[in-house]
Amino acid sequence: MCIRPLKTALYLAALNTIGAGAEPAPAPGAAQQIARAGSQPSTVGPAEYFTGRVRVDPVWPATETLNASGGMVTFEPGARSAWHTHPAGRRLVVQSGVGLTQEWGKPVQEIRPGDVVWCPPGVKHWHGAAPFTALVHLAVTGTVDGKNVEWMEKVTDEQYNRR
Repeated sequence: MCIRPLKTALYLAALNTIGAGAEPAPAPGAAQQIARAGSQPSTVGPAEYFTGRVRVDPVWPATETLNASGGMVTFEPGARSAWHTHPAGRRLVVQSGVGLTQEWGKPVQEIRPGDVVWCPPGVKHWHGAAPFTALVHLAVTGTVDGKNVEWMEKVTDEQYNRR
């Protein structure tokens, strides 16, 4: 008796059920949407929350169906965020360059293209570019009651340069 076709059929059936029912049924008339590159203006990272030159390119806003926003953030060499937390957490996907990140009370860590950083809810941290290299990352940030970040004090040069 050959059981290979049975195992293959069971395997394929199992794959087809993964995630079944996880997505809501599309609303009547729902369709894909395309936000064209360049259709949303870039903004400058405010000096109140960043040190150095930072550009934020919005990618998508949080919505009722996806309660997380996305933004592409470019840090010039040496630029960095202030200390901050996120009420629902954040993932950073490093696109290019070399960056630094630090969780309060822990050592500074280097991040590189392809790295994914998980910033848990309520954990105080900062991130930015290395001293001589720019950094670009995609930030995917959850939202709680319309808020996605709690800004704190700026990262000092001493904190930034500590390795």
